[in-house]
Amino acid sequence: MLVSAAVAGLLALGMPALLRRLPEPVDDPPELSYATVAGWAPFLPVAVALSAAVAGLLGWQVDPSRLMVALTPLTPVCVLLAYVDWRVQRLPKMPILVATAVGLGLLVAEWLWTRETATALGALAGLVIARSAFWLLWRLLPHAMGFGDVRLAALVGLVLGRLGWEQLAVGLWAGLAIFGVWGIGRAIAQRSRTAMREPLAYGPFMLLGMLVGVFAVSL
Repeated sequence: MLVSAAVAGLLALGMPALLRRLPEPVDDPPELSYATVAGWAPFLPVAVALSAAVAGLLGWQVDPSRLMVALTPLTPVCVLLAYVDWRVQRLPKMPILVATAVGLGLLVAEWLWTRETATALGALAGLVIARSAFWLLWRLLPHAMGFGDVRLAALVGLVLGRLGWEQLAVGLWAGLAIFGVWGIGRAIAQRSRTAMREPLAYGPFMLLGMLVGVFAVSL
């Protein structure tokens, strides 16, 4: 538990440097630039503490034999993605693709070591199911969801599918449910129906739902 917390906290310190090196999309206005959130010094202590706390809880609550090793280093990456998406309503492409590739590599390594084909297929099925579902939502609601959410869904599906079908279902549903409650609550607080149509980042809620699904392992 302490090792997981320490590793995640140290990795979180490098997230601002990673963010500054991300290529900027050429078609976005300056206010949606990653540079606007790269100097997240006020948020950095919170990111380090949050990454360490979540990784520590994962190491304490979840049976390590059932948890992908990638979850510990993924924790600060997920914190970074949630923060950036919340600030600029866009998920950076490269961290998601690299994290997914690392997860797939670890899955292959685990299969070569254990030969547990059902576990590996479950993770791959989770990736395909989650990505396909959010790709369909993106096609049907292009103005309400970005393709970054589709990429992130693949990573979320890989992690949750590795843990089990129940965790996959709970995690994906929880993200949608929390997002819906937040959106309705915001509209009520602002006393405006137009608030329901204002841009709202979904990435943080998807990641929060993933966390709910992960912790469902130990319930």
